[in-house]
Amino acid sequence: MERVRDLASKKAAVIFTKSSCCMCHSIKTLFYELGASPAVHELDKDPQGRDMEQALFGAFGSTQAVPATSDLMDKVMRMSSERGVVIITKSSCCLCYAVQILFRDLRVQPTVHEIDTDPDCREIEKALLRIGCSTAVPAVFVGGKLVGSTNEVMSLHLSGSLVPLIKPYQSLLY
Repeated sequence: MERVRDLASKKAAVIFTKSSCCMCHSIKTLFYELGASPAVHELDKDPQGRDMEQALFGAFGSTQAVPATSDLMDKVMRMSSERGVVIITKSSCCLCYAVQILFRDLRVQPTVHEIDTDPDCREIEKALLRIGCSTAVPAVFVGGKLVGSTNEVMSLHLSGSLVPLIKPYQSLLY
């Protein structure tokens, strides 16, 4: 655990991955696309990688140390890439509703997944947080890429950057 803490403290963004993990690759790509330069530690290439993985299990109370081993992570990624604009929500969330209305006002018919009806709801929320959502819901994806939650979407909208991003998905007839 000491080695994990030491490595994690060396940089603002640190990612523990496995080189064969497709979700790990996606997360690294996301960080690079956002202009970050994280420290990346490939557990399968480190002589102490197995011990570090066990320490990560314990530290985060998880059944996995890296994302790609999760069927739920795959489920989230599948849901997020179904259509142009996808919003993962909960039916009782007023911010989720507000984000849906924003997209409809911008002439976009998003695909909406209400996860509170899914038996894996809690785990899906954890997976959304793991891939970078500031809050689990709403989670907005455009073109299969995570845009973020309410704050990120509203910031993009207020800066004038949201409409160009969603232009390919706007309907003239909507």
